[in-house]
Amino acid sequence: MRAPCCEKMGLKKGPWTAEEDHILASFIQRNGHGNWRALPKQAGLLRCGKSCRLRWTNYLRPDIKRGNFCKEEEETIIKLHQILEIDGLLLLESYQGERIMR
Repeated sequence: MRAPCCEKMGLKKGPWTAEEDHILASFIQRNGHGNWRALPKQAGLLRCGKSCRLRWTNYLRPDIKRGNFCKEEEETIIKLHQILEIDGLLLLESYQGERIMR
């Protein structure tokens, strides 16, 4: 059986502080992030594992690229979008008039 959700355990919700960010980043850099559900307690944070995982994945990872796309990245995105759009239209045409059962 799973542990109760954050509200029932009195864990913190809402914006992260700079201190919490530092604690989480330091802990993960020293120990890794083996088990997200156990990590907050091991790191000394009053957050749920999901919150820690999302904070690390979306904001704190050192390899996250921030800022605008470079020209090459922008061109790649446009090309892929055009390819996927064409493939999507071909797929739609092939199923036109048929019912898709799930």
